[in-house]
Amino acid sequence: MPPKKRSAVIKSGLLVELACHTFMGIALGLGFAFALTQVDAFGISRLIAHSLDPHVTYMIFVGALTLSFAVGATLTGFVFSMMEER
Repeated sequence: MPPKKRSAVIKSGLLVELACHTFMGIALGLGFAFALTQVDAFGISRLIAHSLDPHVTYMIFVGALTLSFAVGATLTGFVFSMMEER
């Protein structure tokens, strides 16, 4: 018996699920960035404060951390969704 072919049309439920995983990653990334910059256990806030432009450095740090969490959560959600379809 030949294997079933997947349809080329992306289901809207999958997009909603991926959007939920993306928003979850954004929230976790923002929370982790806030914790790292407010609790000075690793010296990150001192490094940011002593940079040439602390506001831009802070925004780049938070943006990069948030983006990496969001992409990771989205890819993980995609893999979980594909494994559920099998």
